[in-house]
Amino acid sequence: MKKIFLFQIITVFLYGNITAQGIGGLLKKSTSKDSSGKLGISKLFSKSSSNSLSNDDIISGLKEALRVGTDSSCKKLSISNGFFGDDAIKILMPKEAQNVEKQLRSVGLGNLVDKAILSMNRAAEDAASGVGDIFWTSIKKMSIQDGVQILNGNDFAATSYLQKTTTTELTQKFKPVIDASLIKTDATKYWNDVFSNYNRFSKDKVNPDLTAYVTEKALAGLFLNIGLQEQKIRKDPSAQVTGILKKVFGGDKK
Repeated sequence: MKKIFLFQIITVFLYGNITAQGIGGLLKKSTSKDSSGKLGISKLFSKSSSNSLSNDDIISGLKEALRVGTDSSCKKLSISNGFFGDDAIKILMPKEAQNVEKQLRSVGLGNLVDKAILSMNRAAEDAASGVGDIFWTSIKKMSIQDGVQILNGNDFAATSYLQKTTTTELTQKFKPVIDASLIKTDATKYWNDVFSNYNRFSKDKVNPDLTAYVTEKALAGLFLNIGLQEQKIRKDPSAQVTGILKKVFGGDKK
């Protein structure tokens, strides 16, 4: 229960507009401009004026953090139980179908509902792989201005940038994969079985768009994990797995 509560708190931080005390907060302390008259973001990571990082270092570090974070998240979620085994992102019945689930379980059809839920999560796991190119295209387009905005934001600002720039394309990519996966994992069959059984006993028919629902939940889970990876890279030295990450986030200015 504590684990679930912790993840709920993290989710609020991820999607909320909260001012964090991490890297973004340091921007207020750096208002200097470089020789070209542009804001010098390099001092945000400086331990002293003599070993400050260049703007290129900062942008490279942010890009690398997103590359590592997205790659790690996609790999984590695309394995068996990547979604189903994680209480924070496990895809359950839609809100409008929860009463259906309760009634079906009460008449001994709980196993059918369980199969439907498992199949939805298997579809999300299947779709989580193979989208790295979409993330990487967006990451490569990050500009100095994007970097300044990220550094001026909260500790999930890089993830928010990625969410803003990739959601439309990811949705287009996910939907056909989710749809095919729902069929492959028998989710569509189980879904139809669930509601055909329910609709036999109820005058209030239920038939939400399963593909759209699973796609939305899969993307939410993916970005939540990317946000958690961003937090690790910013604050945990063990997560700074490349030279540029150590240099930018870990204070290694060699």
